Amino acid sequence: MSTLPVYRWRLAPEGLATYRQLRAQGLRPGGQEIVAQIERPRRRRGPLIAYLYRIDLAKPVRPMTPAKRAALAKANAARRVCPGCGLDRGYTIPTSLGVCAPCADVPALAA
Repeated sequence: MSTLPVYRWRLAPEGLATYRQLRAQGLRPGGQEIVAQIERPRRRRGPLIAYLYRIDLAKPVRPMTPAKRAALAKANAARRVCPGCGLDRGYTIPTSLGVCAPCADVPALAA
């Protein structure tokens, strides 16, 4: 196994981009191997690492199909329904509570 070249934050050579930078350009890695990595130092923990891909080998992002769009809409709608009261609250139910805010406050009111 060969080691990857490591660059400091913001010092990567031209022609390389992170996954997010590729997405911003409407591209995806397209099955290519990671060619390098960049490290951003942090004070109290290990460095943040981002992998770099070659821009010239990147492929265009696949378009969203109607079936995938419908599946995402259904999944997002399910995340808005409170399991406690069964109502669509119009916002994503927080995973930290597991229920909507009014349902989470009911035990506080009873006490």
